[in-house]
Amino acid sequence: MTASGDLLIDAFGRIRELVHNVVDGTAPDDLAARLDDGANSVAWLVWHLTRIQDDHIAGLAGSDQLWTSQDWSERFGLPFPAGATGYGHSTRDVAALGGVSGELLAGYHDAVHDRTVEYVATLKDKDFERVVDDSWTPAVTLGVRIISVISDDLQHAGQAAFILGVRGRQ
Repeated sequence: MTASGDLLIDAFGRIRELVHNVVDGTAPDDLAARLDDGANSVAWLVWHLTRIQDDHIAGLAGSDQLWTSQDWSERFGLPFPAGATGYGHSTRDVAALGGVSGELLAGYHDAVHDRTVEYVATLKDKDFERVVDDSWTPAVTLGVRIISVISDDLQHAGQAAFILGVRGRQ
């Protein structure tokens, strides 16, 4: 494994830790919490960050998403198409995550985390330079795509933790 891979695995581990800090032992009402009717809920934020990680890492690895290949979509029972990741979701879509348990969110995240670590461990430094999306200027490399997943995940996990913090002060 490369030093780059070690750093990325550490970053994804920090995301996993934050996700667990947010969902482990959190009551369903708190997971469904939204700061206002138009805001995202804790559960939706954790689901979305995990869906994005699953989608993007599967795309990079050339593998199936765990969401469908391990029946997570069936377990969640959400009223979305199987390919939905949360982009463009309405407030009604966010509300659909209202009955999801912390255990289910953590289970899906752990599965995606394990797949991510497994994939990143196979990468060599030269792999990070491979262009994975040439529709942007500059073109997006594998390394940049992984960093964007980490950035997105950390932002959403932090937002979820913030919502719980606000609820704890009310």
